[in-house]
Amino acid sequence: MTPRNETPRHESKWHPASWRDQPIRQVPSYPDASALEAMERKLARYPVLVFAGEADRLKAQLALAGEGKAFVLQGGDCAESFADFTSNTIRDTFRVLLQMAVVLTFGGGTPVVKMGRMAGQFAKPRSSDTETQGGVSLPSYRGDIINGPDFTPEARTPDPSRMEFAYMQAAATLNLLRAFATGGYADLHEVHRWNLGFVARSPLADRYADLARRIDETLRFMAACGMNSANAPQIRETDFYTGHEALLLPFEQALTRDPSTHPGQWYATSAHFLWIGDRTRQLDGAHVEFMRGISNPIGMKVGPSQDPDDLLRLTERLNPRNEAGRLTLIARMGADKVSEKLPPLARAVARAGRKVTWICDPMHGNTHSVFSGAAGAYKTRSFDAILKETRAFFDVHHAEGTVPAGVHVEMTGREVTECLGGAHRLSEADLSGNYATFCDPRLNAEQSLELAFLLAEELKARRADMTGLPLRAAQ
Repeated sequence: MTPRNETPRHESKWHPASWRDQPIRQVPSYPDASALEAMERKLARYPVLVFAGEADRLKAQLALAGEGKAFVLQGGDCAESFADFTSNTIRDTFRVLLQMAVVLTFGGGTPVVKMGRMAGQFAKPRSSDTETQGGVSLPSYRGDIINGPDFTPEARTPDPSRMEFAYMQAAATLNLLRAFATGGYADLHEVHRWNLGFVARSPLADRYADLARRIDETLRFMAACGMNSANAPQIRETDFYTGHEALLLPFEQALTRDPSTHPGQWYATSAHFLWIGDRTRQLDGAHVEFMRGISNPIGMKVGPSQDPDDLLRLTERLNPRNEAGRLTLIARMGADKVSEKLPPLARAVARAGRKVTWICDPMHGNTHSVFSGAAGAYKTRSFDAILKETRAFFDVHHAEGTVPAGVHVEMTGREVTECLGGAHRLSEADLSGNYATFCDPRLNAEQSLELAFLLAEELKARRADMTGLPLRAAQ
C-alpha cells in the first residue's frame, strides 16, 4: 500500500486518492505492491456497476425516511462468498427481503426503501491482524475480495486479483437483481402468497394472521378498482438498491467516477450506498476522507464508544451541506447498552440541527460464543436480543422526538442455523445443523420474516407517535 502521512489532516481539496495521505486502519498487507497497482489501473477501466442517477434516487428516498415518511430495510450476508455465488442464493435473499418489505409496508403504512447487503459486501473488518490455530499464526480472513477462509498460507495471503473476481461477481449479481426487481418476480401478489405460506408454517400463525388478512383485503380492493399487475407497474416492479461497507479503499477508488451526467461530482459506482464501519470512523482517517468526497448517500456505524461531540464533528465532515438523505447513522449498540448510549447521541445530533437518517443494526452488538462439544465454539446471536435492541431503538427515538427510520440486519434466504431462538426456538444444540457462515451469524429466512412481522406490529402500534410527535428543533 502507498505510504501514509500520520499527521492529522487539515481541510484540503478532496480527490479520489486523497485518502492515501491519511492514517488508515483495517488495511490488508499486500506482498506485491506492483500487482496491486496494476489491478487498480485495470479496474479503473471497467464499466461502472451502478449509475449516479440511481444513487440520487436512493438519497431522495433516504431523506423521506429521515422525516418518517418511509422506512429503510437493509439486509443481506455478513460477507458474500465466492463459493456461495449461485442464482438460487441471490434469489432466496432477494425474495425474503421482498417478503419483509411487504409486511413492513402494511405495518408501518409507509413505503419501504429496500436495500441489500449484496453485490459488493466482500470485505470484513477484523479485531486482530492474525489468527492462530495449533500454534500457527496466519493473516486473518478479511473477506473473499482480499483473501480466502482456508487456514493455509496460500489462502490467507492477500491477493489483488480477487478484486477483479469480486467485480465480476458483483456485476452478475446486480444484473440478476435488476431482472428480479423489474421482470415480475417482485409482483405483490406473488410476495403475499409466499408470506401466506410462511404464516401457515409458523408456530405464531394466529398472531400473524390478522396482518396477512389485511394485506389480502387490500390487494383484492386494488384489483376491484382496476389496479393489477398488467396496468400498474408499481404492483409488479420495485426499486432495489445495493450497499456495502467501504472497507477496501483501493477497490472503491478504482470504481469512483466523475460522470458526464453529473459534472464536477464524484460517485463511487461499486454500490448505491456505502458505509463506514465502527472501527474505521476516525475523523482524520482514510475512510472518512474518502467518503466525505463522494456524492452517493453514505452511512456510518455508531457504536457504544461513540462520543457525542465527535459524532457531531463527523456529521459535519461527512455532510457539510447538511443535505437530507446524504448521511445515515446506523446505531449498533447491543441490547443492554442502547437505552443508555443512544439517547445522548440522538439528542446531540437533533439539537445541532443535523439532518440524518437513523436506522438500527441490532446484530453486531449482540454476538457471543457458545461451545458445542467436539464442534468447538460457535459465534451466535439471540433473536430475543435482536428484537430487544430494535424495540429499545424505537423507544429512544420516540422519547427524544426523533425518527427511527429503519433496520439493518445480517440475514440470508437460506434456512441456516446460526442465530438462537425465534418461533421455532433454535437452541445451542441446533447450531451444528446448518451453520454455514464464514464470519458472523445471520438470521435465517424464517427468523427474518418473523422479525418483520414483529416489527410491523411495533410500527402499527407506534404509527400515531411516528407521525404526531414533532421533531426536536435545532437549539
